[in-house]
Amino acid sequence: MCVEFVGGVVAVGRRCPNLAAMTGETNTGERDRGWRGSAELWLGGAHAMLVEGGVDSVKIGALAERLGLSRTSFYWHFADREALLAALVRRWQETNTAALLARLELPAATVTEAILRLFDAWVDPGLFDSRAEFAMRTWALTDAGVAAVLAAEDARRIAAIAGLFLRFGLDATEADTRARTVYLTQVGYIALRSDEDFETRMARIPAYALVFTGQAPSGTEIAAFRARHLRSGAEAGP
Repeated sequence: MCVEFVGGVVAVGRRCPNLAAMTGETNTGERDRGWRGSAELWLGGAHAMLVEGGVDSVKIGALAERLGLSRTSFYWHFADREALLAALVRRWQETNTAALLARLELPAATVTEAILRLFDAWVDPGLFDSRAEFAMRTWALTDAGVAAVLAAEDARRIAAIAGLFLRFGLDATEADTRARTVYLTQVGYIALRSDEDFETRMARIPAYALVFTGQAPSGTEIAAFRARHLRSGAEAGP
């Protein structure tokens, strides 16, 4: 696949479709309406197929059938399958990585409050899509271009977590080590498809915060964390 990672975003090489096609931008509004669907509709369907069956399942014909649209309508939004796959990579960057960075940028009075803000993303599937993360990591095993993007995103995320610890006075070596411990633990959860129920994971949160930061979170901080993740009818998963 002809995906390149340039300056923090996915870029398309000389043999790839142009960025307008990759992102679904079109010259007329009519192309995004009616029976042709929209770029976001096609991309959303492709994302679901990627999560459910891996990248090999993302085929234009199967996607058109899934959406109940004609195969030819796909080409109003994407030049070809490669353009769609490149857009899927960008979508992952702009959702999962963006969610982590956003949580890390929130104000916090203590390092434990800050780490609990990061945990928000991993407890709430509306913030961070663990299934998509697993699908991307599986895809990267057989695609060098995606693997390069993934490695760059991992480094970016670890650096951002290290920045959290630096803000609270840790030296660079300890900050980096703690950041890797936090991040690689979560990657392990995803890779192993660890399936904890809500209460089990909630019960472990104070100890995780202690292990990762060296400080115990206050009762008020844990209560606030739990309150953020209570759901009516069903609680958020890992």
